[in-house]
Amino acid sequence: MPDIKSPFEKHIEITEQGLNAVDLLANETGLSKQKIKQIMQKGAVWISKGKKTQRIRRAKKSLHQGETLHLYYDQAVLAKEPAEPLLMSDEGQYSVWNKPYGLLSQGSKWGDHCTITRWAEQHLKPQRVSFVVHRLDRAANGLIIIAHEKGAAAALSTLFQQRKVEKRYQIWVHGDFSSQIEQDSAVKVDSEIDGRNAVSYFSFVNYDSESNRSLLDVSIDTGRKHQIRRHSALLGFPVVGDRLHGHEGDREDLQLSAYFLSFTCPYTGQRKTYNLLNRQ
Repeated sequence: MPDIKSPFEKHIEITEQGLNAVDLLANETGLSKQKIKQIMQKGAVWISKGKKTQRIRRAKKSLHQGETLHLYYDQAVLAKEPAEPLLMSDEGQYSVWNKPYGLLSQGSKWGDHCTITRWAEQHLKPQRVSFVVHRLDRAANGLIIIAHEKGAAAALSTLFQQRKVEKRYQIWVHGDFSSQIEQDSAVKVDSEIDGRNAVSYFSFVNYDSESNRSLLDVSIDTGRKHQIRRHSALLGFPVVGDRLHGHEGDREDLQLSAYFLSFTCPYTGQRKTYNLLNRQ
């Protein structure tokens, strides 16, 4: 195989009928057909026509005149192996998972094989499509809901938007947090993130004097990007393993876990509660 620079993009306008994606991409890129098939399975090949763009995975997908075929090749992305999540509950229209550190909530144009959604599509039985309902940082771990119907994605997303989903997190932070609060009280942080309202509540759980770290329980009224990590750092107690907002040189995995979810199921009307701390 010729020396292929990575990353690169290839965009091919389809000018005749009857071509298939694998043959065309192999001819245009110099990559082997087997390699192209692997890239397709990992979600880095797309087809577009007008305003509609979607991934294609079938090797013998027929192409039509007026379409454009896109390949996004990044060997570093494609070589990654997904961390294995744990299925907590399969509710049919949606499922609840314990996402490990390193697994993505959603993919990019360069691939989606290291996402919780793709894992669910490949491992749930019966097989179903998957849709993102809410996000959990790649570096965080814990509970995440995946929808398997568009209607379920819309209904569950509405619950999050209307703040009808109770979420709780635990974090380990650097320092002794016990001196910051009175007994049985929480520290409220009301500080905008990227110009948007953001409110978080931090409660002290435990202090480890040997490592000089505190375990905190956190709830949030809003769900902004890196909200807990940024608000915790603002208090002067950065999350252990936070390489963006924490201590320089901190190389541990991020110590942030989304351990609790509770909401009323939009299909059964029953209260659903998932708590990683209550597992036997």
